[in-house]
Amino acid sequence: MDQANIVIIGGGVVGCAIARALSSRWADVFLLEALPKLGMGASSRNSGVIHSGIYYPPGSLKARHSVRGNQLTKEFCAAHGVPHRNAGKLVVVTSAAEAPKLQELFERGQTNGVEGLQIVAAAAIRALEPHIAGFQALHVPSTGILASEELVKAYARLAQDQGANLVTHAKVERLEPRGNVVRVTSEAGEIEARCVVNSAGLFADEVAAMLGSPLAKHRIYPVRGEYCELVRAKSDWVRNLVYPLPHAEGLSLGTHLTRTVSGGVLVGPTAHYIESKTDYERNREPVDEFARRAKALLPDITPEDLVPAYTGIRAKLVPPGGHGMADFIIQRDPQFSCVVQLIGLESPGLTSAPSIAEHVAKLVAEIL
Repeated sequence: MDQANIVIIGGGVVGCAIARALSSRWADVFLLEALPKLGMGASSRNSGVIHSGIYYPPGSLKARHSVRGNQLTKEFCAAHGVPHRNAGKLVVVTSAAEAPKLQELFERGQTNGVEGLQIVAAAAIRALEPHIAGFQALHVPSTGILASEELVKAYARLAQDQGANLVTHAKVERLEPRGNVVRVTSEAGEIEARCVVNSAGLFADEVAAMLGSPLAKHRIYPVRGEYCELVRAKSDWVRNLVYPLPHAEGLSLGTHLTRTVSGGVLVGPTAHYIESKTDYERNREPVDEFARRAKALLPDITPEDLVPAYTGIRAKLVPPGGHGMADFIIQRDPQFSCVVQLIGLESPGLTSAPSIAEHVAKLVAEIL
């Protein structure tokens, strides 16, 4: 049977960033992706934002990896030709009643080490975004935007250049711990690994359960986010990124306006719990609802200004009816010491990928 030092399960942006980091230090690195192409899931079905780190509880992995990942992602994109720009963002409140929540966000961002934050008044909002209405806004200059599919491709390309084997059509079917190794059975065959990294995204809980890990108790609840896009004739209405306050219950960052690297403007995403982890299209919200939600920030918008765009599904650890923002789970398995588990890697996973890869490399070094 073939043997490997490392098998990474999952070829999204985090898995590919990990493959790039690990293959620079170890030979015989294999990445197994179930789908026909790398990054086909949440990694390419998102807003493409390089987050700053303002939203996450101080001391959390999300805060740590978002702030560090912001810097690393921009450096990586610049070095490897990934389309991106440092756009800056406004988090806008529409009334004085919401101002204390904005202040809380400002203070949390400062505690997390986000630089350049400033609360600005309505006149400054208009100067930065002439079509946006607001009472106050938190200006976040370090927020950026990138081409997410190109980022995945760049991580994968570098990993392959360093000798990593990236295998698609390779859904993992069985994991069998055998002493100091794990036998991994996939659609592509069998291989024994001295170290396994579970970076299976939406399916990371199922991979953990396949192993019999106690961390399988952390169930992933799929939450679908749908997008619309401004028609091109109105795309100049939004210059950069404009967000409302995040949902009070922690479900999402709210329906926001994102000017992409290609010059379009996304409106969304929504956030709804769904039953299936592959249900991208059933019972989508009407365009009128997107216009209604965006109108508080963009008063001139009408349903005729929008066309439906794509959808994505997030790997939430908080169940329906729950509250709060669950942190990433990134740790060696408590029962199977040669396995590194990554569970609940939703946003800011895209931004955090290179920082998470550093973290995982340290855990893998302990194993190997």
